[in-house]
Amino acid sequence: MTSPQPNPRALDIPTLAERLRAGDRAALARAITLVESRKDDHQRQARELVQILLPHTGKAMRVGITGVPGVGKSTTIDTLGANLVAGGHRVAVLAVDPSSARTGGSILGDKTRMARLSVERNAFIRPSPSSGTLGGVAAKTRETMLLCEAAGFDVILVETVGVGQSETTVAEMTDFFLVLMLPGAGDELQGIKKGVLELADMIAVNKSEGEGRARAVAAAGEYRAALHIMQPASANWSPPVVLISGLENIGLDDMWAKVVEHRHRFEASGELARKRRDQQVRWMWAMLEELMFSRLRSDHKVRAMLPELERKVAAGALSPTIAVDKIAAALGL
Repeated sequence: MTSPQPNPRALDIPTLAERLRAGDRAALARAITLVESRKDDHQRQARELVQILLPHTGKAMRVGITGVPGVGKSTTIDTLGANLVAGGHRVAVLAVDPSSARTGGSILGDKTRMARLSVERNAFIRPSPSSGTLGGVAAKTRETMLLCEAAGFDVILVETVGVGQSETTVAEMTDFFLVLMLPGAGDELQGIKKGVLELADMIAVNKSEGEGRARAVAAAGEYRAALHIMQPASANWSPPVVLISGLENIGLDDMWAKVVEHRHRFEASGELARKRRDQQVRWMWAMLEELMFSRLRSDHKVRAMLPELERKVAAGALSPTIAVDKIAAALGL
């Protein structure tokens, strides 16, 4: 006979926090499930848990990683993560995937593509929540990052699976933003958004092994030229361009050495502490926005009004401004 499942409402949050701090992976998984839950009681427990653990967070290196589809993000993260684990680090890989909000899809496949990391005791891979707005997914990822730090993971790799705004979102929740690029600078350079280059703390040209080496060298030159004419985000750091091969494990140690150098420089100058403080405030506002949208979606009076308001706005019988005023009034705003 199957034993009854424990009631999540009966969770002892201080005990869960203690188990998580001791490195209990089951406790970490349970904590993340709480954070990702949309149930009100779970959310209250999650807030209590994060508050308890907050003093034990903030020491990890937070690195955002992005790149176009096919650039080799999963392979590179798998190899880099394995290198870091071999060097004594504990590595957590998280993802921000706005596409899942539209399709309901999952990036659980990344666990199978990260074959080495997925079996490492000192590594932890967590896909993004399977639904919700980008802001909501990002908020859950931020809290998951804090939970992983409290559990003793000292390197957090945050992968942006989607495109567009997710790159900015990941850059704003990490200390260092790595942009992976493909060889073949001509077409690739034309397709780069200026915004991505402005976010980059380093560009790594992947797949630089074998016959692709010459094209990778040429691409790196193009990227350096593009970066040269842009104003660096910090006077303390000029984004380098490096050649790597995630598949062949070429250049990854040198690439990581630059991440560490960036960390040391920003700690010494005080920029890291300032950046973290600014991020905390942005996180607060992002979570407030998500809370307001959640209230908007769940309010029965508003849900009853919306179809008629949408019909009138679409027909031109009601201005969007008046419709918003009506919704705000229903919410008591």
